[in-house]
Amino acid sequence: MNQPWEAFCKLGIVHFMIYPQVMRGEGPILETAQKIAEDDFFEVIEIAPVKDTAVLADLKALAESAHMMIGFGAQPGLLINKLNLAALDEEARTKAVDNVKNSIDQAYLVGARILATLDGPNSLPDPSRMEEAKDALVKSLSELCQYAKDKGKSYGYTLYISLENFDYDIEKNSLLGPTALAAELIGRVKKEHENIGLTVDLSHLPLLRETSDEALTAAAEHVIHIHVGNAIMQDKAQEGYGDQHPGFGVPGSENDVPELVAYLKALFKIGYFSKKLPTRMPVVTFEAKPLSHETAEVVMANLKRTWREAWAKLEL
Repeated sequence: MNQPWEAFCKLGIVHFMIYPQVMRGEGPILETAQKIAEDDFFEVIEIAPVKDTAVLADLKALAESAHMMIGFGAQPGLLINKLNLAALDEEARTKAVDNVKNSIDQAYLVGARILATLDGPNSLPDPSRMEEAKDALVKSLSELCQYAKDKGKSYGYTLYISLENFDYDIEKNSLLGPTALAAELIGRVKKEHENIGLTVDLSHLPLLRETSDEALTAAAEHVIHIHVGNAIMQDKAQEGYGDQHPGFGVPGSENDVPELVAYLKALFKIGYFSKKLPTRMPVVTFEAKPLSHETAEVVMANLKRTWREAWAKLEL
């Protein structure tokens, strides 16, 4: 590609994945965010809910000083607490909705424009109850969209809810699942709420047995947020197996430069880099977690090298 990526998108990184010690909303949150803010390769930092909300003001100030955008991920709150937005039990479903509402509150405090979420771990129901689970998820997402709209009146903008689909038979065992199904359900929610969309993650496509073209074509109308990363699924005994986001090109893994090139081509094909989005520019966020012998800094260098090589090889 003979044009710089800065003309097309903002590159980000998932803070709570590259520094997993902060995933539970405590630990060296500011110190690790500072390291990302000092690296001008990254223009977006995606954070998770924090236990001490006073930290949020410091994170917002840090991002403003670094001229960065902040994204918000509600996924840790659901995954850690094993909550399910598609739960068939109403009390359990409401508990999951309340958890994401707390994330919405925090997202507004840092000025995030998109909040990514998922249905929940182990949300794939008995096949005979699939339709009920779909209806429960649509109900949950509709409630969250309305809550975000109501909350946004005090902030002068509306936060968008972006649903991320995960594997349905390897690790997360989520209802969503297939990208076409995720798009179908987002379409149902969008009939009443415009502040909804999809997050598509390159890391999840091998786990879903979908190609970039298949997934992004299915998601094209609704995709508002993009993640890129890797997955391991050949050897269950290998560290990082499943949805654990190792760096690119790890032996026995699924994604490296060629897969990232194909993903980028598919993104251009569906017009992601030219569509109107909640963020001021399209966002592409890296999601990677260090293996036990790696540091965050080495993995971040891996991500940058892979991206630069893929962009250089991109031909449209």
